Amino acid sequence: MEALAASIASHVPSGLSLVALASPGEIIRRASRLEDELKELLRVHDGRAGAEQGAGGQQNKERFLRAYERLKTELLNDRAFNFDFTEETRQWVAKMLDYNVPGGKLNRGLSVIDSYMLLREGTEVDDEDFYLACVLGWCVEWLHASALVLDDITDNAYTRRDNLCWYKLPTVGLSAINDGVLLKCHVQAIIKRYFKEKFYFLDLMELWNEIGLQTAMGQMLDLITTHTGAKDLARYRIQGYRRIVKYKTSYYSFYLPVACALLLNGAKLSDYIELKNVLIEMGVYFQIQDDYLDCFGDPEVIGKVGTDIEDYKCSWLIVQAMELANENEMKILYENYGKSDPQCVAAVKNVYKELDLQDIFLEYESRVYKHLVSTIDAEPDRAIREILKIFLKKIYRRKK
Repeated sequence: MEALAASIASHVPSGLSLVALASPGEIIRRASRLEDELKELLRVHDGRAGAEQGAGGQQNKERFLRAYERLKTELLNDRAFNFDFTEETRQWVAKMLDYNVPGGKLNRGLSVIDSYMLLREGTEVDDEDFYLACVLGWCVEWLHASALVLDDITDNAYTRRDNLCWYKLPTVGLSAINDGVLLKCHVQAIIKRYFKEKFYFLDLMELWNEIGLQTAMGQMLDLITTHTGAKDLARYRIQGYRRIVKYKTSYYSFYLPVACALLLNGAKLSDYIELKNVLIEMGVYFQIQDDYLDCFGDPEVIGKVGTDIEDYKCSWLIVQAMELANENEMKILYENYGKSDPQCVAAVKNVYKELDLQDIFLEYESRVYKHLVSTIDAEPDRAIREILKIFLKKIYRRKK
């Protein structure tokens, strides 16, 4: 590593201070960032990949937010949903929705709109079609909220989106379990309300049922793997990790928004298998970023306090550490991983730093980015190419 650092340093013009690049790892990190940021400018940040940017993107987001208010009002008041609310239950559901559904970055929901607008490029999109895209976008956000509410309980998490987790509120507690189930049930009711007369309704329902099952299976794999890993950390391996991430995160966060847009545009999902595979790979990359940020990210920026170490999670970092650690480092991991004592957490993080996992993550990010860019460039369909660029731009080098 010292040789690599010296090589990088030799290319720095004389007179430029290297004080800020004190460690070899920091030199490598900055060189990696410069390289990939240049590629970002050349390949992804080309204007066309920014359908969500500018005045049009802001207007779309404003229309999307208005659609949430309409959907919430319908759920609370419209008899077509067959809910016989008392005033007390109506207030509870309204508060629960506002607390959990619209508070995030909304990337998943807005991705339905971005994808649909690109697929419809060159044709007029009327208000009804745009609203239907918003409805499906909010269904994705509803499903995401359901997953987070339940996931926070199983993980014993404390904060989410700069707020207390829903179940941590004194007036909520474990009744949040039912709220998480209710959020998922809302999705089925909304889809039936708006799409039951559409020719693609069966395909849409099959998609959502499949994604729901995959996500639940991913959560089950996560919980079971955590249980077995608590007995023996050596059972945390990259193959098992990728399986968890694929089902728990990739399908609903990356494939589902695009699949909804394709169905809304009248496409057959069976014609887009390669697109699905690329989106799944992006989802794995996204989760690896999440694991990295859980440990090394700023809680003020990411909006939550990371607890993967304390919770014995099968994260990308511990998987890498188990492959690289020497005997002494392995002993430290076995003695401290999965414990809530701050000194134990610090000991694990220190091993991560000794193993240069931050640099290994940057190397992985650079490698997967190059692969994804190459795959996107080879895509013959311009609309699909632009959809993938939008997704990559949203997650590349993200800080939260």
